[in-house]
Amino acid sequence: MLKEKTIWKTKIAQTLNEMLRTANIDVEISTDKIAAEIPPNAEMGDLGFPMFPFAKMFKKAPPAIAASVAEILSQGTLHGESSCLVFAVGPYVNIKLDRSETSKQILEDVLAESESCCVSKFLKGKRIMVEFSSPNTNKPLHLGHLRNDVLGESISRILAACGADVQKVCIINDRGIHICKSMLAYIEKFSGKTPQSENKKSDRFVGDCYVEFDKMSKQEEAENASVEKNAKERAQDLLLKWEAGDADVTALWKTMNDWTVNGIKETYKRTGVSFDKFYFESKTYLRGKEEVQKGLEKNIFYKETDGSVWADLSADNLDKKALLRKDGTSLYITQDFGTAILRHDDWPFDRLVYVVGNEQRYHFSVLFKLLERLGFVWAKDLYHLAYGMVNLPNGRMKSREGTVVDADDLIDELRDMALEEIKQKEREEEVGNAACAAEKIALGALHYYLLQITPDKDMLFNPEESLSFNGNTGPYLQYMGARICSILRQEKAKQFDYKSADLALLTSDAEWELIKTISTWQEVLNDAADKMNPSIITAWLYDLSKKFSTFYHICPILNADDGGITCARLALCKAVLAALKNALHLVCIPFLEVM
Repeated sequence: MLKEKTIWKTKIAQTLNEMLRTANIDVEISTDKIAAEIPPNAEMGDLGFPMFPFAKMFKKAPPAIAASVAEILSQGTLHGESSCLVFAVGPYVNIKLDRSETSKQILEDVLAESESCCVSKFLKGKRIMVEFSSPNTNKPLHLGHLRNDVLGESISRILAACGADVQKVCIINDRGIHICKSMLAYIEKFSGKTPQSENKKSDRFVGDCYVEFDKMSKQEEAENASVEKNAKERAQDLLLKWEAGDADVTALWKTMNDWTVNGIKETYKRTGVSFDKFYFESKTYLRGKEEVQKGLEKNIFYKETDGSVWADLSADNLDKKALLRKDGTSLYITQDFGTAILRHDDWPFDRLVYVVGNEQRYHFSVLFKLLERLGFVWAKDLYHLAYGMVNLPNGRMKSREGTVVDADDLIDELRDMALEEIKQKEREEEVGNAACAAEKIALGALHYYLLQITPDKDMLFNPEESLSFNGNTGPYLQYMGARICSILRQEKAKQFDYKSADLALLTSDAEWELIKTISTWQEVLNDAADKMNPSIITAWLYDLSKKFSTFYHICPILNADDGGITCARLALCKAVLAALKNALHLVCIPFLEVM
C-alpha cells in the first residue's frame, strides 16, 4: 500500500496548497507533512488522512478542511478523473480504492519481483555491522544464546533486505577467569580425557569441566579443606600464567577453546546462523589495554593506590568504572575497547549494533561514553539492541546442573516432539525424510516463538505451545506455505498461465483483504529495520496467513465456476507464496513445501 499512500499524499498536498493559494495564505505544505492511516473498518475506506495538523493555518476545524478536500478531489476538477471514491469522515479524508485497478497493480508488482520482493532501498548505501551470540569458551550455547542468535541473524537479514551492506560478527570470549576455571577442573579431574573418549559433543565436554569446577569449589568450602590455595585462587593463578605466556597453560587453553568453538559452530550450522568474521577476546584485549594506557596519559582515566585503573563518569550520571584490576589483568570493558577499535579499522561502519541482553545496558552506556572521551568520532554510531531474559515454564528440559537449558538438548526435544506429531498423523511418506522435516518444524517453532515478542521484553518459552499447528506459531505459518504449494502442484493448476491472469477480477472482500496485506510488505519491512524489531514481521506473517486461510475457505480456487477466476486466484496464491517465503527467511523459519 506504500505506492497508493504516496500517490494520495501527493494529491492531498496539492489540493491543500491550492486551497491555501485561493485563501491568500502564504504557506506551502510538503507531502511528508501528510500522514496516512488505515481506517478501523472497511466501510470507512482503505486509506485515511487526518487534517488536524492544518487547522491552525486554515483557521478552520479539521472536519471542515476534510470536507473541502474531499469535495475537490471527488469532483476531479484539479487532479483529473479518478475511479477511487473520496469522502470525508469527520476530520479525515478517506479513500476507497478501486479494487480492480489496485489489485492488478499490486499483484503484478509482486509477481514480477517474486524472487526479490523483500528488497527495499530504505538503507541503501549504509554499512551496518551486527555483533551477536558472543559465546564463552567454557560451555555450550544455551537457551539464552538461542534468543540472541536468532535475533541477531534475523536483524542482519532484515537490514540486508532493506539494502544495507551488513557484516555479521561474533566475539568469542576465549580468555578470563571463567575459562581458567574449566581448565583447572580439567587438570585436576579430567586429565587425559577427550570429547571423543567420553563420546560427548566437544563444547558439552568443556561445559562439564566448568560444572565440575563449581562442585570442587563448593566441596572445598563445605569440608573446610586445608589447601594452600582454594579453587578460585588456583584458577586465578592459571589466568596470570596465561597472560604471562606460560607454554603449558597456553597449550591446554588452545586445546579446550578449540573443543568449545568447534562444538558451538556445529550448533550455529544447525540453527542457520552464520558470521562473516569471528573476533577473539584473546587477540583484542591487548589493544584495549593500550587504549587504557593512553587514557591514563591524557588524564581521562586514573589509577588507584592499589594499582587498579578506573574511569570517573559521575559527570555523565554513570558512576565509576574499573578498567584494569590491581594485578594488571583486564576486564570485559577493556576487551570491548580493543574489539570496537579493531572492527572499525577492519570495516569502517556507519553503525555497529550490539545484540546483548538488557542486563548489560549500563556496560554499553559506559563503553560508548568512554570511546567518545577517547576521541573516536564513530562512537556516536554504536547501538545496543537490548533483549530480555528467556526462561521455561518448567524445568523438565534443564540439564543436570539444574540451571542451564542446553541449546542442542532443546532443539532435540522439539524435533522429537515434531517427529512424533508427523507419525501420529501418518505423514512420514508424504513429507519424505521425516527426521529432516521434524528438524525444520522444530526450528520454525523455536525461532518464531523467540522472535514474536518485542526484543526488550522478558519471555517464557513454552515448547508444547510453540509446536502447535494452529494459532500464532511457526508451524502454522509453515503449514500455510505447504498448503499453497499443494494447490499449485495440482494438475489443474498447472494448466493455467499465471502471466495471462486477469488480476482485475480479484475484487471480493476476502481477496481484497489479502491483497491489501501483501501490499503493506515494504512498509512492514522498513519499519522492522528502523526499529530493529523482527516481531513486526512475525505479526505481519501471522496476519497474512490468517487472511489466506479465510480466502481459501471462502473463495473456490481450482473449483471456481469461471476459468478466468481460477487463473486469477492461482496468481494470487503464487503472490502470497512469494511474500510468505521471503518473509519467513527474514525471521529464520525454514520453508517446507510439504508438511
